[in-house]
Amino acid sequence: MSTELTVLALATLWQMVQFVLYALPANRELGPGYTMSARDREPARPMSDRTARLGRAFDNHTEWLLLFAIAVGVTELSGQGTPFTAACAWAYLIARVAYVPAYAFGLTPWRSLIWSVGILATLLMLLAALI
Repeated sequence: MSTELTVLALATLWQMVQFVLYALPANRELGPGYTMSARDREPARPMSDRTARLGRAFDNHTEWLLLFAIAVGVTELSGQGTPFTAACAWAYLIARVAYVPAYAFGLTPWRSLIWSVGILATLLMLLAALI
C-alpha cells in the first residue's frame, strides 16, 4: 500500500476517534433521552463550549476528509505518487490531529494556522498530481 493510501486509512481512523471524543461528552451533557431521539427539537440544555468545539472539529474533518481522499485518489490513479505527495499526506494527517486539541481548547490563532497546513497539503497533493 502506498504512503498516501496508508495515511488516508489513518485519517479515516482518526475521524472515528474524533467521533468518540465528541460523542462521549455530548451524550453525558445532553442525556440519552435527547441523543437517542430523532432530534426534531433543540436540546433542553446546551453543550459545554469544549464539547461543541469537538463537534465542530469533527464536522470540519468530515468535510475535508473527502477532499483529502480525492487528492489521494487522483495521486494514486494517475501514478503521480512521490516522496513529496507522501510528505503532503503526512502533513495533512498531523495537522488534523493537532487541530482537535487546538480547537477544543480555543487556541487562536493556532487553530486556524493548523487548519491551513492541512488544506495547503491537500492542495499541493492535487497540484503535484497535475504536473
